[in-house]
Amino acid sequence: MVLIFVDHSDGLIKKSSFEAVSYGAKVAEILGTSAEALVLGTVTDNLAALGKYGVKKVHQVADETLNQVDSQRYAKVIAEAVTATGATVVVFSQNQTGKAVAANVAARLKAGIVTGACALPDTGNGFVVRKTVFSGKAFANVNILSPIKIISLNINSYQTVAGEGTAIVAPLTVQVDKSNIKITAVNKIIGEVPLTEADIVVSGGRGLKGPENWGILLDLAKELKAGTACSRPVGDADWRPHHEHVGQTGVQIAPNLYIALGISGAIQHLAGVNRSKVIVVINKDPEAPFFKAADYGIVGDLFEVVPKLTEEIRKMKASS
Repeated sequence: MVLIFVDHSDGLIKKSSFEAVSYGAKVAEILGTSAEALVLGTVTDNLAALGKYGVKKVHQVADETLNQVDSQRYAKVIAEAVTATGATVVVFSQNQTGKAVAANVAARLKAGIVTGACALPDTGNGFVVRKTVFSGKAFANVNILSPIKIISLNINSYQTVAGEGTAIVAPLTVQVDKSNIKITAVNKIIGEVPLTEADIVVSGGRGLKGPENWGILLDLAKELKAGTACSRPVGDADWRPHHEHVGQTGVQIAPNLYIALGISGAIQHLAGVNRSKVIVVINKDPEAPFFKAADYGIVGDLFEVVPKLTEEIRKMKASS
């Protein structure tokens, strides 16, 4: 059986979890077995609706204290759930929770693990999983030989597939230890599209010349319903909050569309965004390194190009 960990926040299932469920269901199909999901804590989303993505059953450890991620507790509970359900393959999303928990679970179960998976396993000669390496610049094929196999799926690397069906939601009884972590405050960013969940991201660099000019980026992002991001120098200069910094030393993202405004495209920045499906670069410097990685590029003054682009998008939305 394939068991898929379903991550959630504020009672809502994360987009990356739907991808993981779709992926896990396909893995189960390849192996000729069933796919089931695991949820820790309580959610407001309809868990039975996960059946649309291919799972037959959802196991829920409905302990409210698990609504806050504690990697040690999560790993222990998930490992016990794997043993209790008899799962031989466990699928995580390679999001913040998955990064914190999957390897811990693997250690507890003495299981082989592939993190950053980007394709379905090849079972023609073993159980070979492709993953990204060297910050997405290359791939490695890893054969998992252990009885229990763990896969952590790169965000936005597998298309969500929704069909028909309803899953059975059943409580799962496992021991939940008291947390050793005391949460003193939770500071949440309100009213923004989380970068790791955004389908479209609009990002700005030093080419915007200062925080007072960020309005043109925000206008474009608003029309596209996009998340907003920035390069490291912008975050370091306090033009934008540090949680918007994308790159090798910031948030690593993989949206369907990444639009870079006034960003030269240093290798450290590319390492955090090169898994984007489509990259659009707007820069007045035709020699900017980012153009080499771009799917589409506009050489021009962003202060002239971006407002016109925003206006055209606004017109298209009004006429549709």
